[in-house]
Amino acid sequence: MMNEANSFEELSERELPQWYADTPFGIFVHWGAYSVSAWGEPIGALGTIEWETWFKHNPYSEWYYNTIRIEGSPAQEHHREVYGDMPYDGLLDMWKAEKFDPTDWATLFRDAGAGYVIPTTKHHDGITLWEAPRTEGRNTVARGPQRDLIAPIADAVREAGMHFGVYYSGGLDWHFRPMAPHTTDESVNDTGRPKDAEYGAYCAQQCRDLIDRYQPEILWNDIQWPDDAKNFGPDGLGTLFNYYYAHVPTGVVNDRYGDTHSDYLTSEYSHLLANEGDKAWENCRGIGYSFAYNQLEDESHYLTGYQIARMLTDIVSRGGHFLLNVGPKADGTLPELQRQALVDLGAWMRTGAKDALYGSRPVSTEDVTAGAGVWVRGVDKEGTRRLFVDLEEADPRVAARATLTVGDEQVNVELPAGRPGPVIY
Repeated sequence: MMNEANSFEELSERELPQWYADTPFGIFVHWGAYSVSAWGEPIGALGTIEWETWFKHNPYSEWYYNTIRIEGSPAQEHHREVYGDMPYDGLLDMWKAEKFDPTDWATLFRDAGAGYVIPTTKHHDGITLWEAPRTEGRNTVARGPQRDLIAPIADAVREAGMHFGVYYSGGLDWHFRPMAPHTTDESVNDTGRPKDAEYGAYCAQQCRDLIDRYQPEILWNDIQWPDDAKNFGPDGLGTLFNYYYAHVPTGVVNDRYGDTHSDYLTSEYSHLLANEGDKAWENCRGIGYSFAYNQLEDESHYLTGYQIARMLTDIVSRGGHFLLNVGPKADGTLPELQRQALVDLGAWMRTGAKDALYGSRPVSTEDVTAGAGVWVRGVDKEGTRRLFVDLEEADPRVAARATLTVGDEQVNVELPAGRPGPVIY
């Protein structure tokens, strides 16, 4: 166990826990009152849309509370048509989670090859999925589902042999610290977020409660942390980090606490790609364009299991982790297209892909020359290099052959019809 740090610089000397270094694939879960409305315009992926368009037509259905407050937005019009003048919190009372089966979730995630699971505990709407301190009944124990939703997920995930983490929005809380609706990236990350120490103390108290109750091995913060609490005072962020590492020595934190401390960096869809470098990093995204369930998304917006397998392989070959999100419906069931994608991914993982990827590190492929249209990625595990081979424009329903040269040897790799992902060579 590390000694208590007195600065963020001291915290940066901490070594990355081995379990995280060796576990490249996790499942994110965005579930909240926004899963009742389940509405966002599927205009595209983050990082590919101009900010001015993004906020007014936000494809992230978990941002519904913000989007319906933007005058003239299609989400605002939709809310008025469907819910009239009902305030956002009416969605919390409509959320029942009546078919929630955490064991089913955990089994599906484990069989898909995941090694860790991170559910949202408080998103930007400020509603907590456990009986958090100072929420005054604005949580899922007092309202809506009328139960702690985090404890059963934690128990099921660990019972299935995976690591458990939590998402917590420290950067934004549109209820506890109401601000004008965000319409710019600058508003989200600077001018329109709370920065005061009192809000920082509120967040720290809730995070300590999460640590005490659930001992999460990942604290996944979002957006930022209140500037006036970025210190080592009694309710400061540095003190919270010390508390966390003392109680969960194998724990890790991401980089969304501002310029303070992190165990690893993050990117999101095609945003923040500069973070994908030498330090430990993780890319997160939904199976569709939204993290939370979006009723407007269909098969044309979703990744298939085959596409996820390719994406995972590419990320791991570059030294990254992949946090793939699922968005349950309000009743607790997973959309069938999302479930099928995970089932298909699991079929590929069982071909030997999981064993090759877990515990692996990037490896040079300079001696590998691919034929025209051939897709190749490589990893090293315990001194053995494994190549993942496919075609750039692949139709997995059709058998094909990929030709490549490895050193002085020409290799023909058979790509069978119905393959669930890249073929391991």
